[in-house]
Amino acid sequence: MPDKVPFHIAIVGGGTAGWICANLMSNRWENKNVKITLIEAPDIDIIGVGEGSTPTLKRFFSDMQISESEWMPACNATYKVNIRFDGWSPASIINQYSHPFISQLDTFSERPFFTNCYTRRLGLDVEVRPEKFLFNAWLAQHKLSPITPENFSFRIEYGYHFDSAMLGDFLSKHAINNGVEHQLVKIIDVKKHADGSISELVGEEGQKVSADFYVDCSGFASILHAKTLGVNFKSFKENLFNDSAVVLPTNGQEKPPVETVATALSNGWAWQIPLRHRTGNGYVYSSDFQDKDAAEFELRKHLGLCEAQTEASHLKMRVGQVEHHWYKNCLALGLSQGFIEPLEATALHLVQISAEIFMDEFESAEFSNINQQKYNQQITERFERIRDYIVTHYKLNTRTDSEYWQANRENTMLSDSLIQLLNVWYKKEDICKEINRQGIATHFSAASWHCLLAGYGAFPELASNQPGTGDLFKDNGIGDLFSSCILNFSPQGKF
Repeated sequence: MPDKVPFHIAIVGGGTAGWICANLMSNRWENKNVKITLIEAPDIDIIGVGEGSTPTLKRFFSDMQISESEWMPACNATYKVNIRFDGWSPASIINQYSHPFISQLDTFSERPFFTNCYTRRLGLDVEVRPEKFLFNAWLAQHKLSPITPENFSFRIEYGYHFDSAMLGDFLSKHAINNGVEHQLVKIIDVKKHADGSISELVGEEGQKVSADFYVDCSGFASILHAKTLGVNFKSFKENLFNDSAVVLPTNGQEKPPVETVATALSNGWAWQIPLRHRTGNGYVYSSDFQDKDAAEFELRKHLGLCEAQTEASHLKMRVGQVEHHWYKNCLALGLSQGFIEPLEATALHLVQISAEIFMDEFESAEFSNINQQKYNQQITERFERIRDYIVTHYKLNTRTDSEYWQANRENTMLSDSLIQLLNVWYKKEDICKEINRQGIATHFSAASWHCLLAGYGAFPELASNQPGTGDLFKDNGIGDLFSSCILNFSPQGKF
């Protein structure tokens, strides 16, 4: 418990990162004599792009005791069970593949999936498409809600699509109602103690805010972590080339799908995120290979939009992470701590996980910095392993339509962890065992790695002699099981 009453934590910056942090801390420490203040500038213009989440966000709302019927309509949210990748590996004759969230029902199909992938690596012609083996991909294919019917015995994991600006606004109201103090202050100066830690925030109208601990949620500006404390940023540019995005919304769909679509374009990829009031679209690309006007033209062509229909928004991304996520008396969260492009929707997942692990370490050390190094090692590792999974999408591509895709395929700047994983796969060894040996299953599971590698068709040529047996998809009746199960589910409905 803090030795001061109250222990004051000031969060600088709102948006989804700031308000998720405020809600988590106020909920966790409501009886710990901790005061939470969130400070944001009154004139920040937030672009409400469509955003997707992992199932971690579902747990957040459960912990906050906020029902889906309360927050989803307020944020024009829809369910998400899957990410579908189109056009990333055309040479493998795989037009698209799925990366579904893993559900309890996959207990019956996960091992046959792994075994079939191993059998295919040996050259035998067996079913290896992840969308055949994992139940949420079946829900996505049929546009069915993941809400389980009555008497259905298995838990279905899912995430959401939502308007990010609306979600930030919703979470701000919830946090304020739960006692978080909200101040609209444009910070123009930050004072420091003699030891270099932050002592005080100064607003443009002379306001002063002093706290015991600070959380930097000020985005890429990073006014506390970078500009005040001088914490260095470690770029992932040599691993991940994309640094820009152009965003264009389109009309909503009558029956919104329950999946995000990531379509490979000439110098990056386009997302499609179905919301209730519109569809969020964007093109993530590398400015080293394409300028903003060409990127906007390509996205418009991809969407079938003329210039007069919709105005585009252009964004710059700083991909990488800070050297120290927790430094002195300041924690960086959200864009101020780092960013990995949104290909697997890990942004809010990292915010939530980073905040939760921080609270565990901070509280166990009685609100001191004793566990700072331990925390930084954990979060740095999470960023790097998620980076590796994203890098693999680019490294394994088989596109030939641009220098961009060739440069990604020829990129040798891979981590030792990723090199070893790929070596194990191509040498026909046990990748599950390697994932466990490295202790990285909490980042992306063995099922996720099988989805990616099988989805790209990362297999040798088929053997000339085929026995015609050993296909566990057929032998285990997985298709029949899933076909009967989806009959109990309904389309995504209204709230």
